[in-house]
Amino acid sequence: MTIMLAIVVPVILATVAFAWWFRASNSRATYRPNWDFSGSLELIIWAIPALVITFLGGIAWFGSQALDPYRPLVSKLKPIEVEAVSLDWKWLFIYPDEGIATVNQLVLPAGTPVHFKITSASVWNTFFVPQLGSMIYSMAGMTTQLNLQADTPGTFSVSRVSFSGDKFSDMHFDVRAVDGEAFHHWVAQAKESGAALDRGGLCSTCANRGYLPGDDLQRRRSDAFRCDRRGHSP
Repeated sequence: MTIMLAIVVPVILATVAFAWWFRASNSRATYRPNWDFSGSLELIIWAIPALVITFLGGIAWFGSQALDPYRPLVSKLKPIEVEAVSLDWKWLFIYPDEGIATVNQLVLPAGTPVHFKITSASVWNTFFVPQLGSMIYSMAGMTTQLNLQADTPGTFSVSRVSFSGDKFSDMHFDVRAVDGEAFHHWVAQAKESGAALDRGGLCSTCANRGYLPGDDLQRRRSDAFRCDRRGHSP
């Protein structure tokens, strides 16, 4: 808005000033019927748009670099690693360092950066938590990355953006940000409950083509995310 006003307001004022100065009754205005070129005027006419474009391009470039979803967040704390896999029609979240996995349940420690590796075992989908940061796609056969951080504890809704099939409307869950102690307690509980994410567990999760309520799965296979990225179970 400020940049637009900096351009529009001088143009309006200059238009009014020129119309007033070169009015028919102003005998002081110089009439030059044979005038056709001015290097100084051409320089002004082209320099101002060039400076505006350069300025806007600089803002876009620096902004895109600062908001690059692949760029790690600056923090003294080690990021939490989360591998996210979009399925039909649910999300599988694998915490490789904690040794657990969840379905439609994403719990994060508040104040700690989180590094996501995202892929799809099915169709194109999107991972988007508007209150935390950028939207990014999950695509079969490739891995995208995203860095997010919840500064304070809370519950954040995940937006569904890309239509992905019959039960797309059911593909929703909330992201819970908790304090560090509560996060470690949740991890300990998840390790003691739920089914094992072995070959059978992963195949069963993928084969169940529907919404599943949040559930914990003990993670037994270190290559589950890689296999999902290739588009088949281990």
